[in-house]
Amino acid sequence: MRARSEVELGGCRVLDGGLATELERRGVSLAGPLWSARALRDAPQAVMAVHRDYLEAGADCLMTASYQVSALGYQEALAGEADEEEPGWQADPEAAVEASVPAPFDCAPEEASRAALQASVRLALVARRQYREAGHTRPIVVAASLGPYGAALHNGAEFHGNYGIGFAELVQFHRERIAVLAGTEADLLAFETVPSLEEAQAIAAALRDFPDLAAWISFTCRDPQLVAHGEPLAACAAALEAVDQVVAVGVNCTAPSLITGLLAELGQSTQKPIVVYPNSGEEWDPAARRWTGRSDVAGYGAMAAEWFAAGAQMVGGCCRTGPAHIRAVRAAVGQLTPA
Repeated sequence: MRARSEVELGGCRVLDGGLATELERRGVSLAGPLWSARALRDAPQAVMAVHRDYLEAGADCLMTASYQVSALGYQEALAGEADEEEPGWQADPEAAVEASVPAPFDCAPEEASRAALQASVRLALVARRQYREAGHTRPIVVAASLGPYGAALHNGAEFHGNYGIGFAELVQFHRERIAVLAGTEADLLAFETVPSLEEAQAIAAALRDFPDLAAWISFTCRDPQLVAHGEPLAACAAALEAVDQVVAVGVNCTAPSLITGLLAELGQSTQKPIVVYPNSGEEWDPAARRWTGRSDVAGYGAMAAEWFAAGAQMVGGCCRTGPAHIRAVRAAVGQLTPA
């Protein structure tokens, strides 16, 4: 992974959008404990196509399809696959060869998790290379996405952070994945949808073993002041201020209507660059298991301009956002007055 001293985020203004959302729109199944990471074996070409679409929309940063990857998740996924009459996942041979994706992952959960993390970075790197070969010169950052412990449980625990495990276990969970990604060619790590101060502190503790790496930590929040577990976002950001490996802090997987208030909280507690990538504005109905409301792309672009003005350096999209939202964010960047 690129050394922290070499990571340059100054020109990075636009992140990509929802990867799982776009995979579903392409007909890729995300069923099971691996969610979007399942596509690393099912449909690596689709993953690269989504990456390229976001680059064409104006993204300066690609986040890898590794949010849901963990040995814990693969243990459950592989056990379920053994009960199927036919293999549940079919890798795309062409993409597998180009990105060196093992196909299939016939190995222990720990090895499968390692292979998936490595493959997710390779797919993003291939997409970036193809974009450059098409004549584009804009610098592109590849951020290796890592979800919280709750994502591995795939039961919604990332939206409350009550895991029932000790701090040391939380540190080890994150340390294992960092160790794998440290050996890849990603530019930095992106810890996403972190629900609590405790998990942020566990990530910081895990990062101490990798002093040359850079990472951002992004929280999911329940109102304009508090993260999902209930701590003030300002306190969470302040706790990370002295952690050198954390080069940016922010908010993701949160209602866009809350972002301006949350930016005010971050602005008073950190000098680090701020990254925000909220959901589209639609809401998940857990009883009906579907999204409700609508996504207003033009409105999202207008809010993005407001977020930049309120102090965000990097803006993108999370759940239910797509390339259209990222084009709107790119247009908002074009309207900024140069500093």
